[in-house]
Amino acid sequence: MEQKKIVLAYSGGLDTTVIIPWLKENYDCVIVAVCVDVGQDADWERITQRALDTGACSCFVADVKQEYVEHYVWPALKANACYEHKYLLGTSTARPLIAKVLVEYARKEGAVAIAHGATGKGNDQVRFDLGIMAFAPDLEIIAPWRTWELRSREEEIAYLEKRHIPVPMKKQDAYSRDDNLWHISHEGLELEDPATEPSLERMLKMTVAPEKAPDQAAYVEVSFEQGIPVSVNGTPLQGVELIQTLNKLGGAHGVGLVDLVENRVVGMKSRGVYETPGGSILYYAHQELEHICLDRQTYAFKQQVALKLGELIYGGLWFTPLREALSVFVDATQKTVTGTVRLKLYKGSISSAGVSSPYSLYNPSIASFTTGDLYNHGDARGFIRLYGLPVLVRALMEQAQSQGTGLLRGDTPVQRDPKSAGTAG
Repeated sequence: MEQKKIVLAYSGGLDTTVIIPWLKENYDCVIVAVCVDVGQDADWERITQRALDTGACSCFVADVKQEYVEHYVWPALKANACYEHKYLLGTSTARPLIAKVLVEYARKEGAVAIAHGATGKGNDQVRFDLGIMAFAPDLEIIAPWRTWELRSREEEIAYLEKRHIPVPMKKQDAYSRDDNLWHISHEGLELEDPATEPSLERMLKMTVAPEKAPDQAAYVEVSFEQGIPVSVNGTPLQGVELIQTLNKLGGAHGVGLVDLVENRVVGMKSRGVYETPGGSILYYAHQELEHICLDRQTYAFKQQVALKLGELIYGGLWFTPLREALSVFVDATQKTVTGTVRLKLYKGSISSAGVSSPYSLYNPSIASFTTGDLYNHGDARGFIRLYGLPVLVRALMEQAQSQGTGLLRGDTPVQRDPKSAGTAG
């Protein structure tokens, strides 16, 4: 009888290196390892060989960096979507695409199940499972962390050592990391105590600590067309190269570091440190451009949409009608978000150094302290009276009431016993 095939989301890290022998020991199966390249810093040739040496029958590398940027990162950027005011959704935007790719390979290989290394405490199990379910509700999902006896990264290392399988990391650097073109996340070790300062010297991969950034500020210009960044410092760049360029520049100046205790989907709080240098520059620039290109009502409502989209993306609900509908709204708002933003980078900070757009709604004739032809100061009186009409009507009512009671607004009426009325003290 032919053994069933299981497609494994393989990164070459500790978890998935353990999962290959574990699956072979616990299932009558052959394992097809699938590496999804969303821009992580990885030696795919070495990782492929590691998968084969560890027991996989084959290993594929799917390069989807361009698809990741154009169909996942840009929609989040155009929305200004983030989670809990800090997290720019680096892992959250990549997982749905990885799930989609896993299903594609499972269909090609005739697999009956897809396995992944997400833990039973984390968000990624939700994102992977929901993504797989959206495209292949018939496939079994195997998440070893939810069933095996291993309970820590130390036990995983011991598991590999017992089987004489090389451990793909140093014990003293056992952070749980996820990296892609957009960011790097770090969890574990000293970060499990929120009262402890992160060990940036040994932790950071893409960014320098702000205090070690250059003493001289750097300026960068980013141009957008309909909400999508298209050039850096006047040089047209495709999405992947544009993000890589800004990652290098932002990382050198210590921008984009976030230390966040966040609310996970599964109900617990967890702490992570995120490096998103290029993404932080793009979010800042995009919002600066929207400030001059969007009218007040559109901008205000779009802020609410951004909050909801951040929650949906973080919670693994990318492939849902609501996320898709909200993204259509966002696209409609971006038709005039075209222009150039100049930013100043200095020791971890980003500040605006100018913004321009052919669709700018900023009109100097109206906004300037020098009175222009389009604005009459006298018009403000009528506007304010109509705008404040509810305030005026309420004040007139309270004034009429106070004339009968002798009370002014804010006074507290004295409660008296009706039976005591008219009696002498």
